[in-house]
Amino acid sequence: MLVSARSEIGRVRKDNEDSYLVSKERDLFVVADGMGGHAGGEVASSIVKRVLAEEITAQQSADGCDHLLLNALLKANSLILRLGQDQAYLGMGTTVTAAMFEMGRLSIAHIGDSRAYLFREGELRLLTQDHSLVNELLQKGELTPEEAENHPRRNILTRALGTVENPQIDQFNLTVQQGDLLLLCTDGLHNLVNEKEIGQILSEGDQLDTMVDSLIDLALERGGNDNITAVLVKYEERTLEDEHK
Repeated sequence: MLVSARSEIGRVRKDNEDSYLVSKERDLFVVADGMGGHAGGEVASSIVKRVLAEEITAQQSADGCDHLLLNALLKANSLILRLGQDQAYLGMGTTVTAAMFEMGRLSIAHIGDSRAYLFREGELRLLTQDHSLVNELLQKGELTPEEAENHPRRNILTRALGTVENPQIDQFNLTVQQGDLLLLCTDGLHNLVNEKEIGQILSEGDQLDTMVDSLIDLALERGGNDNITAVLVKYEERTLEDEHK
């Protein structure tokens, strides 16, 4: 498994409330975008990162991956809710998009408006759905894609971790193949770089670091009005030799 990751504070924010986790040993990759200001947002996204790293300690079957991801996120949710009772952290929460590979399958757990994309054979596919007010209106046909892109309330979330006791977390699996690229990113990237541009950068690049830099630098050039985080993973099947290293 090859991976490149980068997180930038952007050109407007004073703090970086994004967090990401890269664990090649566990084939586990995560992005989280905290909310609630510096005191809360940064803490909330960091809790997700820490809990996932602690709870997911070994490879499991595809069904096991689903179970591990869900249990870890529910534990993180409880911790964020408990800490959020403190006046200093009122209103904090976080988006999470977590991905775990095993045995040719990819398990994803997702809540909020960070995203997961799959790039395969020149085609980019959005895997997740934004849990946002604007996306709900878009799905109902009450907004056009163009209206949604520039809507003043597009950052209002309808779901996030750490805001309710029983969060609704999307989970799904898909089969992956040699050479697939998985991109996890926060809205600081996908709000400023559209899918056509993401696909073009991924199709023209040959080094993961270069592609990640191109994506983030483009968002920065367009104002960088939010924290920007991207994790790019190239799937490579493990051999028996790899498993015993």
